[in-house]
Amino acid sequence: MGLLSLAIWMPIAFGVVLLALGRDEQATAVRWVALIGAVASFLVTLPLYAGFQVGTAEMQFVENASWIQRFNVNYHLGVDGISFWFVLLTAFINVVVVIAGWEVITRKVNQYMAAFLILSGLMIGVFSALDGLLFYVFFEATLIPMYLIIGIWGGPNKIYAAFKFFLYTLLGSLLTLVALIYLYIQSGGSFDIAAWHALPLSRGEQTGLFFAFFAAFAVKVPMWPVHTWLPDVHVEAPTGGSAVLAAIMLKLGAYGFLRFSLPIAPDAAHEWAWLMIALSLIAVVYVGLVALVQQDMKKLVAYSSVAHMGFVTLGFFIFIDLGVSGGVVQMIAHGFVSAAMFLSIGVLYDRVHSREISSYGGVVNTMPKFAAFSLFFAMANCGLPGTAGFVGEWMVILAAVKYNFWIGFAAASALIFGAAYTLWMFKRVYLGPVANDHVKELSDINAREFLMLALLAVAVLYMGVNPKPFTDVMDASVAELLRHVAVSKLN
Repeated sequence: MGLLSLAIWMPIAFGVVLLALGRDEQATAVRWVALIGAVASFLVTLPLYAGFQVGTAEMQFVENASWIQRFNVNYHLGVDGISFWFVLLTAFINVVVVIAGWEVITRKVNQYMAAFLILSGLMIGVFSALDGLLFYVFFEATLIPMYLIIGIWGGPNKIYAAFKFFLYTLLGSLLTLVALIYLYIQSGGSFDIAAWHALPLSRGEQTGLFFAFFAAFAVKVPMWPVHTWLPDVHVEAPTGGSAVLAAIMLKLGAYGFLRFSLPIAPDAAHEWAWLMIALSLIAVVYVGLVALVQQDMKKLVAYSSVAHMGFVTLGFFIFIDLGVSGGVVQMIAHGFVSAAMFLSIGVLYDRVHSREISSYGGVVNTMPKFAAFSLFFAMANCGLPGTAGFVGEWMVILAAVKYNFWIGFAAASALIFGAAYTLWMFKRVYLGPVANDHVKELSDINAREFLMLALLAVAVLYMGVNPKPFTDVMDASVAELLRHVAVSKLN
């Protein structure tokens, strides 16, 4: 068993063990087993960083074994510079989420922790799969634990939100399954994704495949106008569920564009780039304006996620190395920052049991340490230089200006909306005099909450100050992807 298999199956194995532990009377043991499992699963990914060869676009840490021999389906794993960081990010966020739910979750603790550990392994499987059917199995399997997390530990409308999440993402994925089967037939009976990249497909075939993949990946990102499920799900999901959904699950869709849509249908990608750019700009500008009028903190950050992911898809479809690299960097940065934003809202919700901005005011007077963390994460969400939130957006805007000045201008002007809704929320929640008795009785963060927020703060600051390790890993793979996409299959 290689490193990638360990990274996938270790958290899943720990999750199965937690399910066997059973009753809530064993909650303390369950929490410690979950933490050990999450930390061990993260430590397993660190040798990937130590052994990763920078400067090559080749797949590394490859594992290949026959799985379903009759249909030529293989258990084929590997990572390149594009997928590498998401394996580490997923394992890291899982550790933070286990810490976040330590005291908050008091019923069915073993099932809650198991769901997150199993979900972590499945998402790493998505980022590591080099076989089309294996990718699809992992991609769809992630829906099950997240559906349960929302439906069991969510808010008052949790069943509605869980169904909406499941149906939106499942229906979009069915067209992708059709596309995978078509590629299997066209390639002579192979599910090897690399072989699909070399298929000589006609423009009509490419267009059909492009929109089949679009159906699944655009919903997952989510792009406008198929983003409406996200705010409802975030509002009802438990804090840990919102953190994982924003930090990792949204990235599965954006990653799918890079692994399938662009290299398999390059001509269609170029032909329909105008549509992708237009939808991305609408997400960045319009959804940013929608975020301005939100009264629920979770809804505001959910719409903020749609806007930030708009920068990702914008960077991908201008076909410039700086833009694609910026999109990938933005995905990683958004993973850290969005998780921090949702976990910060969770800290307040655990005390006051309200997400409404009007329920707060003057929190800095009673929770100064927590307010300092929240201010830092708010600045990162605005894209302040020196934080992770700045790097990816800046790269995408530079590439967009190089591609077309007005597209770059529109994307850059949207940063104003990001600063407006984030800082306005911070002002109303944290600044000024103490607004009511609930805020007056608040106690500052404890050691567990401090550790949870500190881990994310260090990651956000390190990436903002020193992004070079992140970009160095992906440069060769991005260059190879763009070289492949630039060569038309119809010539």
